Amino acid sequence: MDVILWLNIVLVVLVVVIIGLAAAYFLIVYRNKQLKEERQEIKDSQKNVGTFNGITKEEINKLLEFDEIKDDMIIRKNNEQFVMIIQCKGINYDLLSEEEKMSVEAGFVQFLNTLRFPIQLYVQTRSVNLKNILEEYQAKVDTISDSIRKLEEQRKEAVRIGNVEREERLAFEIRRKQNVLEYGQDMASYVGRMSLNKNVLQQKTYVVLSYFANEAGNISNYSKEEVRNICFSELYTRCQSVIRSLGTAQVFGRVLDSEEIAELLYIAYNRDDSELYQLSKALDAQYDALYSTGKDVLQKKQEKIEEEIEIQAMDLATDSILIADKKRKEEKDLKEKVKSKALEIIEEYKDKMEPDLYEKTKQEIKNQGKQRKDTKENKEIVEEKATKTSKRGPKAKKVSG
Repeated sequence: MDVILWLNIVLVVLVVVIIGLAAAYFLIVYRNKQLKEERQEIKDSQKNVGTFNGITKEEINKLLEFDEIKDDMIIRKNNEQFVMIIQCKGINYDLLSEEEKMSVEAGFVQFLNTLRFPIQLYVQTRSVNLKNILEEYQAKVDTISDSIRKLEEQRKEAVRIGNVEREERLAFEIRRKQNVLEYGQDMASYVGRMSLNKNVLQQKTYVVLSYFANEAGNISNYSKEEVRNICFSELYTRCQSVIRSLGTAQVFGRVLDSEEIAELLYIAYNRDDSELYQLSKALDAQYDALYSTGKDVLQKKQEKIEEEIEIQAMDLATDSILIADKKRKEEKDLKEKVKSKALEIIEEYKDKMEPDLYEKTKQEIKNQGKQRKDTKENKEIVEEKATKTSKRGPKAKKVSG
């Protein structure tokens, strides 16, 4: 029994040793692989990519001084430094009273005293970009022009069918929209002239915060993505702390997203070209995409169906108006024909009637439509009074004792 027990113990020890050696082997292999990848990245970043006319071409990262922009951060020094940028918007200090100025200054002093990490203040001056506003104005002007053309077509149709009331109403609406159109065109022209003035500038202030990966402690056992997540959390916490501290000095801030950071750096590196070709235009053009995509087929079909429905509804409404107007004219013509025929009959029996009776009869025929209308109105008034009387009930008579 003792021999078997000792053999079991030796077997367990051997198994544990084998497992430990296997784990150590895999750990060493994994670590060597990481070191090899890091050396390769450093080697690739440092090597030249050729020459042009005898001038050595180097990696663009050396010129830009950062690796990439990702997750609202600027990543630098081979994933060793992470940078976030806060855009600040303050108040007009000169318009404040003395007490308010002292309060703002005290808040800024408090902000400086609460800092436990380095920050950088960056001020960038840009030309005022009015192209987007100009495009919005132009789009609205085009919309008004289209509506005026549609109203003109409706007005022509109203003139054709002889609908004077509708024609006057449409003419008034056209004049109103033309006034709005002229105002919009003047505004678009004014904004267009302002956009040509390169001396109209705006100043933007930023607070730059950085975080180094080694501040998180021992990160050798973490992957690159895990290190980024840790640094993002710590850096974002710092940014929120700075934003809250700036609030005491009446300065409001927000963290820039990746596209805004790219625009900031694009303007910083391309002071002249940024006014000619904006970053937003380049992104909308999908210059970095392998292929561009259009609207979904089902969405196109749905839009086509909605357009057909609108056209058919407009045609139906127009046809219904024309038919109703035609019927109204026919009824009016019928009444006029009846009156005319009645007058002809009276003329035939004129000699057999007294002059006074003849004149009153003619007047009665001419006023027949008006009398019918008055009779109808009187009938409605009588019915309304009867309804009110029935609701109140009969009055009780007073009986004397």
